[in-house]
Amino acid sequence: MSENSNLSWYRLEGTRVSPKRMTVDTGEAEFEIGRDVNPVEYFLGSVAGCVNSTGTMVARDMDLRIEELTVMVEGGVDYAAYRGEATDSRPGLQGLEITLEVEADATADELETWVEAVKARCPVTDNVENATVIDISVESV
Repeated sequence: MSENSNLSWYRLEGTRVSPKRMTVDTGEAEFEIGRDVNPVEYFLGSVAGCVNSTGTMVARDMDLRIEELTVMVEGGVDYAAYRGEATDSRPGLQGLEITLEVEADATADELETWVEAVKARCPVTDNVENATVIDISVESV
C-alpha cells in the first residue's frame, strides 16, 4: 500500500455467517451485511453517508448553514457476471446518480459551488470515480 504518512488507516474483519450474511467488526463497532440490506445497498449507503459528511464540512468551510439534507443514491447492477453467466457487462454498478435535496441559507450559485466542492472532496465518491488498487490474497487455515 501507499507510503503516505498522512493516511488514516482503516481495518475491519468480516466473518461469514451464511452464504449471504457476514458479520463485520471494525474494532469499534460491529454490523451484519445481508441481514437488513445487501452489500450493494451498504455500499450505496456509504456513498450517501460520505456525501452528507463531506457536504457538512464543505458548508462549514463556506459559512453556510444546512437546515436539511436528503441524499438519494441510485445505481444499477447487472448480476449476470456475479451468477457466472456470459455477459458483456461489468459485475459492478454501471453508474451512480446522486440527487441532493438541500435546505440551506445559500443562493443557487453558492449551492452550485458547494456541490462542486463536495464532489471534489468526498473520499467514497472518489473511489467510485477513480481506480483504486485492490490486492486480494488468500491464506489457508
